Amino acid sequence: MSDITPAFDVKDFLKTVPHQPGVYRMLSEKGQIIYVGKAKDLRNRVSSYFRGNIANSRTYALVKQIRDVQITVTNTEAEALLLENNLIKQHQPRYNILLKDGKGYPYIYISDKQDYPRIQFYRGSRKQPGQYFGPYPSVGAVRQTLHLMKKLFKARQCEDSYFANRSRPCLEYQIKRCSGPCVGLISQQDYNDSVQHAIQFLQGRTGDVIDDLVQKMEVASQALAFEKAAEYRDLIENLRQISQQQYVSGGNSNVDIVAIYLESGVASVQVFTIRSGNNLGNRNFFPNLPHEEVDITEVMAGFLAQYYLNHDVPSEVLVSVLPDEKEVLEEMLTLKQQRKVVLRQPKRGERSKWLELADKNAREALKMRLLSKAGMQERLFALQEVLSLDAPPLRMECFDISHTMGEATVASCVVFDPNGSQKSEYRRFNIEGITPGDDYAAMKQALSRRFRRATEQDGKLPDILFIDGGKGQVSQALDVLNELQISVVEVIGVAKGEGRKPGLETLIVEQNTGKLSLPEHSKALHLIQQIRDEAHRFAITGHRARRQKARTSSPLEDIHGLGAKRRQILLKQFGGMRGIERASVEELNKVSGIGNDLAQKIYQKFNGA
Repeated sequence: MSDITPAFDVKDFLKTVPHQPGVYRMLSEKGQIIYVGKAKDLRNRVSSYFRGNIANSRTYALVKQIRDVQITVTNTEAEALLLENNLIKQHQPRYNILLKDGKGYPYIYISDKQDYPRIQFYRGSRKQPGQYFGPYPSVGAVRQTLHLMKKLFKARQCEDSYFANRSRPCLEYQIKRCSGPCVGLISQQDYNDSVQHAIQFLQGRTGDVIDDLVQKMEVASQALAFEKAAEYRDLIENLRQISQQQYVSGGNSNVDIVAIYLESGVASVQVFTIRSGNNLGNRNFFPNLPHEEVDITEVMAGFLAQYYLNHDVPSEVLVSVLPDEKEVLEEMLTLKQQRKVVLRQPKRGERSKWLELADKNAREALKMRLLSKAGMQERLFALQEVLSLDAPPLRMECFDISHTMGEATVASCVVFDPNGSQKSEYRRFNIEGITPGDDYAAMKQALSRRFRRATEQDGKLPDILFIDGGKGQVSQALDVLNELQISVVEVIGVAKGEGRKPGLETLIVEQNTGKLSLPEHSKALHLIQQIRDEAHRFAITGHRARRQKARTSSPLEDIHGLGAKRRQILLKQFGGMRGIERASVEELNKVSGIGNDLAQKIYQKFNGA
């Protein structure tokens, strides 16, 4: 992609884009949004623009102008589609104009002025009295919802003129898709109850409906009515899919949502803008932090004060953490906007969901920044300076040990290079033949297996070997490397600080008989913490999986010739594993299907004779 300026590193950017639904905005050299799109998988969709041989001339012209791409993660593809529509209407991107149809998205409308309200498809201005549900991402989604509601609630969907002139029920009643209110086959009270159930369904309160369908499915299955059970199963699945559609009914809220996530000395701030109940998009900020320790509440207070100097303030601002001196900040914002402004941290309801989405985007944005090539290079140079290396390290590995009271010990090895973590090269080692709980022996076994393979097979050696531990673990690493005559690897232990609090780690450096402590704001320390934490996570997940497997498997499975059926017979005959362990060869031999040879194997398994 020679047309992309060096300021926008496509390959580096694409590595940070998550495999999640969301919206992407393409910006020109002047920072103008020239295209807005949505995707079920952001990385796959955005990557498609930067592959070779673009056949479409319009797409080629678009890609030539891209100088930056911004993304917003959403919970579902439907939310992404709705957000895309709002952004297109707001920014009028040049390359989206030809795709606009000017009709707006469709709704479901229920009048509240009729004795027997109609549930109907609707698109247009929402001025008529009644309840509107949507917007839905497509006409097909509305049709599917209406079709399901016929089956569930049997409320009418026919035109008012057709309804008023019926003398006998129509085909919809015959096929059980309508309750026949046109000819009085249902009371007004019962009909309105059905409509209220339909409203609850459209509001996303589908739990009771699904529970009832599950019960009906089980009854049909027990009655061997498998075809009917399959219908219920499909209907439950459709209900779950439909319930994920975004719900906005009569919304007129003007709200900002501000979420902050702080990690490795970097703050990510996400600001979402809700106007008239619609999500108009978001922006991400990375404010500069002072070198000394800073609290997240201080970051929130400083950001809000500076951000709203140049932005209008809505009457309500939702925040992920309440700022320092909240009342003073509210007073300042109220004076600026000449109306009352409230800062809130909701814990439940629709607003808490908005806040969760903003927090999710703040975390993703920070993750992308930390994993970006520019951020990694900056921390590698800092590490080079701290350790007095001749050049920034090109490959770093970190080992950690995880077990529970010596059970199911697992060692992990994670790999980082200038592009970030290299998960395809991660390795786990199941540790065997050591005294349970001996971390030194476990570390030595894992390192021996790793570096012996390096000398005999792949030859890959790290520039820096991080060990999660103190002098004892570092000594094990040095012993292994010396034994294998490997002298080009820098060994550094990462000893946990007091109370295992992040930022208080001490580095045990191979050439340094003392200890090296880095300030909390050190970029080198942040990189070491990231690598160490990843090794710890990888070790724990491996240990838990191994422990779960060990606890859910049976020693009987290790006996050759003893299949599942025979194992079940044995367990029933002896009342469980303890009875089998205590049984003699003669008692085992009496069990149907267990011959003398197999009885001998079972006895030897538990008695070692």
